[in-house]
Amino acid sequence: MYYRLLRNDMLNSKAITLTTMLFVAAATMLVALAAILVVNLAGAIDTMMTQGKTPHFMQMHAGEVDLARLTAFAEQHEDVADFQVIEFLNVDGAQFVFAGGSLAGTIQDNGLVVQSERFDFLLDLDGNLITAADGDIYLPIAYMQDGTAKIGDTVTVAGKPLTIAGPLRDSQMQPMLASSKRFLVSHNDFAALRPFGSVEYLIQFRLHDLDRLSAFGTAYTAAGLEANGPAITYPLFRMMNAISDGLMIAVLLLVSALVVAIAFLCIRFTLLAKIEDDYREIGVMKAIGLRVSDIKKIYLTKYVAIAAVGSLLGYGLSFVFRDALLTNIRLYMGESANATLAPLLGIISVLLVFLAISAYVNGVLGRFRKISPAEAIRFGISQEKAGGGRRFHLSMNKLLSTNIFLGVKDVLVRKSLYATMLVVLALAAFIIIVPQNLHNTIASNSFITYMGVGDSDLRIDIQQTDQIAEKAAEIAAAMANDVAISKFVVLTTKTFPVQLADGSEESLKVELGDHAVFPLTYIQGRAPAAENEIALSVMNAREMGKEVGDVITLIINGRETILTVCGVYSDVTHGGKSAKAVFADDSADTMWSVITAELTNPVLLDETVAAYADKFAFAKVSDIDEFIRQTYGGTISAIGKAAYAAVGIALTLIALITLLFMRMLVAKDRYAIAVMKAFGFTNADIKAQYMARSVFVLIIGILLGTLLANTLGEALAGLVIGSFGAASFKFIVNPGFAYLLSPLLMAGVALAATILGTLDAGHIKISDNIKE
Repeated sequence: MYYRLLRNDMLNSKAITLTTMLFVAAATMLVALAAILVVNLAGAIDTMMTQGKTPHFMQMHAGEVDLARLTAFAEQHEDVADFQVIEFLNVDGAQFVFAGGSLAGTIQDNGLVVQSERFDFLLDLDGNLITAADGDIYLPIAYMQDGTAKIGDTVTVAGKPLTIAGPLRDSQMQPMLASSKRFLVSHNDFAALRPFGSVEYLIQFRLHDLDRLSAFGTAYTAAGLEANGPAITYPLFRMMNAISDGLMIAVLLLVSALVVAIAFLCIRFTLLAKIEDDYREIGVMKAIGLRVSDIKKIYLTKYVAIAAVGSLLGYGLSFVFRDALLTNIRLYMGESANATLAPLLGIISVLLVFLAISAYVNGVLGRFRKISPAEAIRFGISQEKAGGGRRFHLSMNKLLSTNIFLGVKDVLVRKSLYATMLVVLALAAFIIIVPQNLHNTIASNSFITYMGVGDSDLRIDIQQTDQIAEKAAEIAAAMANDVAISKFVVLTTKTFPVQLADGSEESLKVELGDHAVFPLTYIQGRAPAAENEIALSVMNAREMGKEVGDVITLIINGRETILTVCGVYSDVTHGGKSAKAVFADDSADTMWSVITAELTNPVLLDETVAAYADKFAFAKVSDIDEFIRQTYGGTISAIGKAAYAAVGIALTLIALITLLFMRMLVAKDRYAIAVMKAFGFTNADIKAQYMARSVFVLIIGILLGTLLANTLGEALAGLVIGSFGAASFKFIVNPGFAYLLSPLLMAGVALAATILGTLDAGHIKISDNIKE
């Protein structure tokens, strides 16, 4: 019996059944994709770092290395499982000449290495160790992906022609956020090219226990070992590999959650509309003694069937899009060790959505208990309560046309009926605006302030070289006499031991210089101004349990120095851990220096960049736009793709829900439409009234969605960005898109769906419906 009822009901409401099924399919598809991508990303990173045996602690160093002292430290330190020192031959980008040009414009440190013997292996795309033959060179994937080179081409390195044998995976330096890129060559070719570059050393350790990483870093610093360069740890390598695809997945998770919410609203709406259509029949069934549980079973069977088919369809569709979304992960990190687990997790997530829908439908059907058999049989429809709109009479209208007035009034009178459409439109606006705002924010120049750097025009990096302080002073002197430079600042990063609350010590990266020249946006407090002040990044402040006004103890030149925390700021670089101060120090080694400048005339930026790059070959010179593009351009691109996909999903949802809503509204208003026709209203008039209703609800939905996007959406985006070291996140809104193009797109889709959804209104006959 249930099968026959189910089949007949679906055949009689094919459009509604199909639309509801599509909503369920869209929701489950996105949920399954999000689950599959999360599992694959985490698994692929783990697999790549396991296959490559990524070092747990790496100190980059420019200068002489005392290998015997380092070896003795490694042998004596019980935490060390393995140790090695790798040579990285830093070659100027202009010395890498491809068929389409050179790497002269890159801000990356491009260098040659040979395959490691113990760990930190460079892998091919199948995850195997690469052995480079003489005359061959393996390139970072990024340079193959962007079209700079292709397999079989010849690249000339410092005048020596080498054949590009293929791409390599590098668990350390592969992400764009990493400032260096490694090219793999044979031992003989490395020796031949050694005179044409400067050798830097990668001092690497693998530990027995990763939980001892912080203590080991402190011990390394306390031993006074080589440290002329940044120290990077395993968690930071992992974070840099995850950030681009991770942010894209975070956007997908947000959209998935909202689409699931919309699917629930759609099901609620269709279910209530069906109950409305069957109101008299439900009253009759209750009157003849059928139990509420039996009546519920009739409706529950249908929606469980729709949810089941929609869930299966959504899970199947996830496989259609899965490979496209996994392409980047597979290319850069390879197959996940959890690849077989991903489909299972996808099934579980889809099953959870299906069970939630079934439980929700069962809950909505509970309103059967409130239906009075006598009222249902007598009236045939539920008795709607009058809303505030009844106070507005057509005779009072002086501003709007009759049709628009009647359309707006209907919304005000039947607010509960239009609530579902309003919420869906608000959520759709949210889905469109939030990812776009996130993309605009990350792509903007001001996002650099979340990298712990002030907003400027020009940036010069000096690192992994000798005599950093002298070279920085040389550039500073040139800038001081350059009329093209309106202001500049030299910031130097050094490492100092800091005493923690439990009495232990930890290394703290401190950037020294005048931080008032290009100020950051401080979450709390301000920039350091006095020598006894220090500002901490968000992550350092959290881990140390420090707030503005608290004190910390640094070991400077062997003496304990008390500094007051004057500010807390965001920093998504260096693993989110850094500090800023203005005191002078000549005791600690310089890790790197950054010089930022503002031009008197920004039009001369390209010319100025070229001039400084030519004059100071030892430094990386870039304008801020180029720095942003090369540092996290991949992240910007991934978020951009997710944002545009979100627009397409939201507009599709708007079209479907508006079409469904209007078709049901016309069916519900058959009697009212017939009465209006009897009074002389034309089909065009009736359509105009429905258009007015749609536009009125759309305007309120867009306003509500925009408000939510700029409050709740900003907070949610802040939580994601905050996990990488940023806080006090603020959207940078593109007004043209958020407040003009987005509403126009939504309005266009909603109006088109309204026109299609009200076509049946013209076929309603006066005699048939008034007679009813």
